[in-house]
Amino acid sequence: MKVIEVSTGKREELIDITSKIMNVVKEEKWTNGILFLYVPHTTAGITINENYDPSVGDDISNNLKKLVPPGNFYKHTEGNADSHIKSTITGQTTFIFLEGGRPVFGTWQGIFFCEFDGPRKRKVYLKFFEER
Repeated sequence: MKVIEVSTGKREELIDITSKIMNVVKEEKWTNGILFLYVPHTTAGITINENYDPSVGDDISNNLKKLVPPGNFYKHTEGNADSHIKSTITGQTTFIFLEGGRPVFGTWQGIFFCEFDGPRKRKVYLKFFEER
């Protein structure tokens, strides 16, 4: 298993981590199989979406804020209840197929780390299962 670190700069943001993930894939010489990605945080998540236009990440983040606004009207009293809910919506796991050391993505897809309670230093765990 490998770990990458992600430093976030805002309370809420989506950060394209595709190149960080692919650097590990290259270093480890992972070629054909499934790469699992796991975020071990209850107020952060991970997703795959369009990374060609940076406004897509902003749109996702802004609309999650509208859907689940911050506030003091939640039972959870630490002030980050909305972050836990947004993390549940995006999820903390995803996977990608690798063929020839490259991700099997659609034309515009990339991997985003979703921060909902930053800024913080976060981790993403990578576990590769080789095709046999």
